[in-house]
Amino acid sequence: MPPPGTPSEELLIARFRGHARRLFWSALVLIATFGATAYFYGNLPAGYEDWMLLSAAGALVLLAVVLPFIVWYSRSTTVTTRRVIAHHGVGARRRREMSHARGYTIAVRRGPLQRVWGAGTITLSNGVDAPMRLANVPNVTLVHETLADQIEVGQILAHRDAQAGGDEFDPA
Repeated sequence: MPPPGTPSEELLIARFRGHARRLFWSALVLIATFGATAYFYGNLPAGYEDWMLLSAAGALVLLAVVLPFIVWYSRSTTVTTRRVIAHHGVGARRRREMSHARGYTIAVRRGPLQRVWGAGTITLSNGVDAPMRLANVPNVTLVHETLADQIEVGQILAHRDAQAGGDEFDPA
């Protein structure tokens, strides 16, 4: 621990994205598209061209595979020793932060499928700002325990620094 009154270094604890199970249907579409394209390429009835098949397959892959992957990849959460940072957005990035020292409540919700995959949704609320919702967090119990520990440590350090600052009274 750093001495009282000195700022502690901010260290990275975890960086994660939502559970990748939401990409299951995209993977299934990709496999089916490649299979259907390979089957029909060169075997289409007269009047249809292979370029039409390839462009339709490309459009399907773009809309059902690439775009969902980009949306999933553009959302990340970072937990440091001072705060929780949630990033999201493809073109314009949005960022929300919540400080451990300020304190917040942690609510965990796990649906039936989330229980099977070990995931869950964490909602952080400090009572002042809008709640921060972290959807489909992998290893949700581990993340919950880590956040609870960081709240405790952050509040202990903030209280200690406040006490240390009040003891140094200089009447001059």
